[in-house]
Amino acid sequence: MKIGIVGTGNVGCACAMAAVCRGSAREIVLINRTRKTAEAVAADIRYGVPLGRKVDITDGDYDALKGAGVVLVTSGVNEKAGGATDRNDPQGRLKLLDRNAGIYRDIVPRILDAEPSAVLLVVTDPPDALADIARQTSARAAVLSAGTYLDSQRFRVHLGKHFGVDPAHVEAQVIGDHGTSQVFLWSSARIGGVWTLAEQRGERLSELREKIEKDVRYANITIIEGHGASQYGIGIVSARIAEMVLNDERAVVPIGSFQKRFGVTLSLPSVVGRRGVIEVLEPDLSDEEQRGLEKSADVLRAALNRVG
Repeated sequence: MKIGIVGTGNVGCACAMAAVCRGSAREIVLINRTRKTAEAVAADIRYGVPLGRKVDITDGDYDALKGAGVVLVTSGVNEKAGGATDRNDPQGRLKLLDRNAGIYRDIVPRILDAEPSAVLLVVTDPPDALADIARQTSARAAVLSAGTYLDSQRFRVHLGKHFGVDPAHVEAQVIGDHGTSQVFLWSSARIGGVWTLAEQRGERLSELREKIEKDVRYANITIIEGHGASQYGIGIVSARIAEMVLNDERAVVPIGSFQKRFGVTLSLPSVVGRRGVIEVLEPDLSDEEQRGLEKSADVLRAALNRVG
């Protein structure tokens, strides 16, 4: 099993490190515009490999992607460099689309020329719109967006922290776009199958929602303000998605794929396996959540119309 990672900036390096530590694949190959950078990252990680699972990590040009079951695409301008760290800017990550669309139109054909059957996992921000750019660039490609899988983990972590429980036992999802119009599924959020803890504590759900949604929606900016880049969470999440594809797991997670009903890529609970999203599950939504999902799709369509 082989993973390709295109782009060895902060996020690409985090994806590589997570994949090696988790043993996500037997072989990992790094591709970067500057080959020397990919070579250095691969060498740095390789020196620690003997202490973990058996993994071969190498660098190469695009032809080295031959045989990869999944390729993580992380190339592009990040939030800090692209000026997408203003909480008051409704565009959020979509501000990066204009510059990153051109990069994707260049590299996606190179990836698919090397390995036409690879599943492409778009990690670069904004991932949903860029997944559509990738799909438009090569209609034959199987394309996923990392979407709201990371946002859902953040949602679980913040709920777990608030209620003092292990977030692994919190059921909570974010759907829609990986951006400011993402939709929090409060109607189906559960802790041990129960959603009455807030009421039992005498808390107002409206206040809890406002706080947690703000914390999750702008988690990336908070991290960037303290560390300069938001990378480790998405690295772990991306490695986990790669495993679902390579192992044909049929795992069910909120992840981005093209939704014909909306005409754009956005996240819904989906069955993920060897060829990417195998089936999309339609969650029961409240009226408010349904309106939010439609708004999320509208925002993504407008962004794509802008770049043509």
